Formats: sequence, structure tokens, C-alpha cells
Amino acid sequence: MAVHVSVHGGNGEKAIRDLKKKMQRELIPRQMKLGRFYESPSEERVRRRKESDRRIRKNRHRKRLEGQ
Repeated sequence: MAVHVSVHGGNGEKAIRDLKKKMQRELIPRQMKLGRFYESPSEERVRRRKESDRRIRKNRHRKRLEGQ
């Protein structure tokens, strides 16, 4: 999974911004953060469950706001 960014006209600042956006879309910073330390299978289950619950609550809240 490689992320490629080309520099046009020597505009390195824009290339860096584009690279950061692409990395965010690919969830690379998050994968790097999660891969720093060993996570036991039970810790991973707990983390994934919390993420799922958070996502579900967030979606319910959004739907409730749309209905108003």
C-alpha cells in the first residue's frame, strides 16, 4: 500500500498537503499508531467493540437530528 504524490512546478508545500490528505484517507497514521505496541486479542476485541458502539451512537444521533 504505497501512497504516491507528484510535485508539479516545484510546489513542495502543496505536495506535502496532498500527501497528508491521502494518508488520512488510507488511515495510515491510525495504523501506525495501533502498530506501535503489541495489543492482545482481548484488548483488540474491547477496542473494536468500543469503536463500534461509538459509531452506532454517532449514526443514531445524526439520524435523530435529520428527523427534526
